[in-house]
Amino acid sequence: MKTREIVLPGDEVKLEGVKPRNGLHRCGESAFCSSYFGTVQRSEEYVDVVPFCGPYMPRRGDKVIGKVIEIGPSMWIVDINSPYTSLLHMNDTPWRINSGELNRYMKVGEYLIAKVLSLNEIKESWITLKDVGLRKLEGGAIISLEAPKVPRIIGKGGTMVNMIKDATLTRIVIGQNGLIWIDGVKENLAIAKEAIELVKNQAHTVGLTDRVRAFLDSKKGEIIGNAE
Repeated sequence: MKTREIVLPGDEVKLEGVKPRNGLHRCGESAFCSSYFGTVQRSEEYVDVVPFCGPYMPRRGDKVIGKVIEIGPSMWIVDINSPYTSLLHMNDTPWRINSGELNRYMKVGEYLIAKVLSLNEIKESWITLKDVGLRKLEGGAIISLEAPKVPRIIGKGGTMVNMIKDATLTRIVIGQNGLIWIDGVKENLAIAKEAIELVKNQAHTVGLTDRVRAFLDSKKGEIIGNAE
């Protein structure tokens, strides 16, 4: 199985005529080195180093999946798979809520898909449900993986996740913080989870899309609701 270009912190990365971006730092007059242990990803314009692991660090505008862990009079405290606390104020939801009534709308243990609205000086994040597609997540199951592997699960232009969704007839929502919500028929969910685990475990390899497609093709006869 062929692997992608793997680098250690301090390894020089050849730019080959494009610009350095994430995960690279200058280490000489015209040289750039990796900041992480990870894989090199090249596009027509940029070179990035994507780390194999590491905590999720929230950024303004990120779509994240979170779990309610505490409820106050006017805000929910939400775990977004980050070392830092995240807060959702009642005014940043689509509901008309009175102070002290938050438990009627979301309880401890429930999940939501939200957007990072802002960060403060101690790296707490404030999130919002006021945007298209943001909501409380009901039913389904949650899968967790390292946040740096999220782009591999999504694929270029959404190709990987759409292939899994279409093949397994499931609904999938991916948070940039490494949490994935998936919903559908139990048997189809199990196959979708296997496909996601395959991507998760082989994210550093070349030819992964073809292997995931072959896996999904081998499971066609087990998909509930498949017309074929």
